[in-house]
Amino acid sequence: MSGTRAKVLVAMSGGVDSSVAAALLLREGYEVVGCFMRLGSPGEAAEGLRPDDGACSPVRIGHRGCCSVGDAADARLVAAQLDIPFYVCNFKRDFERIIDYFVDEYARGRTPNPCVRCNDWLKFGRLHEYARAIGADFVASGHYARIDRSRGRARLLRGVDARKDQSYVLFGASRDRLEEMLLPIGELEKPRVREIARELGLPVFDKPDSQEICFVPDDDYAGLVERRRPQVARAGKLVDRDGRVLGEHAGQHRFTIGQRRGVGVALGYPVYVVDKDPVTNRVIVGSEEDLLIESCTFSQSNWIEDEPESFWRPCVAKYRYNTPGVMAQVRRIDDGSDGFEVRFETPQRAVAPGQAVVLYDADEPDVVIGGGWIDAGIPAR
Repeated sequence: MSGTRAKVLVAMSGGVDSSVAAALLLREGYEVVGCFMRLGSPGEAAEGLRPDDGACSPVRIGHRGCCSVGDAADARLVAAQLDIPFYVCNFKRDFERIIDYFVDEYARGRTPNPCVRCNDWLKFGRLHEYARAIGADFVASGHYARIDRSRGRARLLRGVDARKDQSYVLFGASRDRLEEMLLPIGELEKPRVREIARELGLPVFDKPDSQEICFVPDDDYAGLVERRRPQVARAGKLVDRDGRVLGEHAGQHRFTIGQRRGVGVALGYPVYVVDKDPVTNRVIVGSEEDLLIESCTFSQSNWIEDEPESFWRPCVAKYRYNTPGVMAQVRRIDDGSDGFEVRFETPQRAVAPGQAVVLYDADEPDVVIGGGWIDAGIPAR
């Protein structure tokens, strides 16, 4: 960089992964700046920022963070220990967009994935804009994925730790964004990350991983939807695949495709939610066999590698973050739309509209091709 150190803005969440990411970059000789994204979760605040302040400022953080209690304070402590500048970016207004997306998807009968949207819109959207404003060359995070630049351009790869791989939630990053991204811990397994944090004396070395959606800390997502979209809280019918009424429910948004517990009807065999109709407010139940999907259509796609053509191309598909990839084929739907279709090698269970389907190269299964958002599943015959 013309004799100067490259500058990198690190998204520091207060957890062990992003803390070690910052430490490794510092060790590698980068000029590191830490940044905590204040998202305005209920009941939490950062001292020194007005509730409507849209700025990024170096501030003193109080005892409460924005995603969970103490996260901001932990991020500040790590930054102080590493002796790097530390900023808080107030993205509360932008985060409202993610919450609105979340509740609107449930109201539409779909299953949202706010973590992917947060990465697309904030971590590798607004945060990149701020990085440019402060003259940073890169934005880094503690995701378990890798950026490969060996072929003259950035490619997104799975993380080395298969159990922690987060390439799925990063598929929406554009090619330009990938060029500006650094993922320092993608080559490491989680135990080694904790070991490095312990060696460096970082106070978060044994901090548990977050398991909740940060704006639904009580896991009552249905309550959040009803508070923001009260019109969805209305009684509806539970029906079977033939339309026979089996019972009532308190709103289709309270159910997800594949759900078994709490369905509220007994038929003498295991009963699952197999479909929903937000217009009629009906929830359709059936057997586990009724959950099997042979293919799905998707749109709002992002292609990191070459976009598929109208003929079938082999790939590996993940249609949910916590499911393994399966062999499949993908093609563009040649009807003038922006739609694509994935056909699974074997029928898959509970492929839910609203979730992301992420595709990997069939010959190099660590390489992310791209993906999109599921519109509909086509049941197995």
